[in-house]
Amino acid sequence: MSDLIVIGFPDEFKADEVLIDLRRLELDYLIDLEDAAIVVRNQDGKVRVKQSQELVASGALSGGFWGLLIGLMFLQPLLGILGAAVGALSGALTDIGIDDNFIRDLGNTIEPGTSALFILVTKSTPDKVLEDLSKFEGKVLRTSLSHVDEAKLQAALTKSAAG
Repeated sequence: MSDLIVIGFPDEFKADEVLIDLRRLELDYLIDLEDAAIVVRNQDGKVRVKQSQELVASGALSGGFWGLLIGLMFLQPLLGILGAAVGALSGALTDIGIDDNFIRDLGNTIEPGTSALFILVTKSTPDKVLEDLSKFEGKVLRTSLSHVDEAKLQAALTKSAAG
């Protein structure tokens, strides 16, 4: 089962920095992210959502590849174009991971000039991940973690502000 964690940060760029750090931890097999998204609310109050998985583009790419391959086998290369279109459509209609409406709704509640990181974690090595996250200042906004684990995460995120 996956855990949803949403962390707010005091500036517009910190969520990007933390996600890059989590991707590095993922390469070290310390955390497994099922999905991630970043919400930035600029000084004017405009909300921008950055998804980590662009389903339309990946659907079009894989659909185009398979359509072209099958089209070449049957001497109908135009099937590649049809495959790309079908792949893009299926990518647009597929919503995996964190619900887009939830991301937008919560993004509208954060303060202007701040950002939030939404992650769906399937597994992790908590002590090492918390140690790494302690260099960032943030606030847990929402989570499906237990109260004890949420408190440990918030303590790690507050450690850098105190230090």
